[in-house]
Amino acid sequence: MRRKVTLFILISICFVLQTTIFKAIAFAGIAPNVLLVVVATFGFMRGKREGMFIGIFTGLLMDIFFGPYLGLNTLLYMYIGYINGLFKKYFYPDDINLPLLLTAGSDWLLNTTLYLLVFIGRRRFDYLYYLKTIIIPEMVYTTIVTIFIFFLLVKLNEWIEKEEKRRAKNIE
Repeated sequence: MRRKVTLFILISICFVLQTTIFKAIAFAGIAPNVLLVVVATFGFMRGKREGMFIGIFTGLLMDIFFGPYLGLNTLLYMYIGYINGLFKKYFYPDDINLPLLLTAGSDWLLNTTLYLLVFIGRRRFDYLYYLKTIIIPEMVYTTIVTIFIFFLLVKLNEWIEKEEKRRAKNIE
């Protein structure tokens, strides 16, 4: 229960930060996708199932407030959480290389899929322009932010796991 409440608070805080502060400090109109970092990191740390559920909640939150279609972000973030969860067996808390690569790949996948589903429906076919002006800058910005957020999320996960073990020990 504590894990769910903590993750709810974390996602809510990141949602507020992403939609307010990070929009205000956007570089060339591009803001980092902090919610994607949370989904990718927790999927990577906790596995497919938890990554998928965090992705569903995060995507639904994005859909309710900003999505062009209800369910699009929900599905995309769910798949991103699941795909990152496939790499759980390669998780080492001190190694940031794979999480950076996974976050960059997740950001590219998210934005490319959104382009394919939203912009092509509007008959906008200039993918290279979208790649240069939106996808690559956001991917770089999000990856840089991941460097600062990743270890905080690892520590939060370790704290939650320690609390869960302590509570389980007290119950026995």
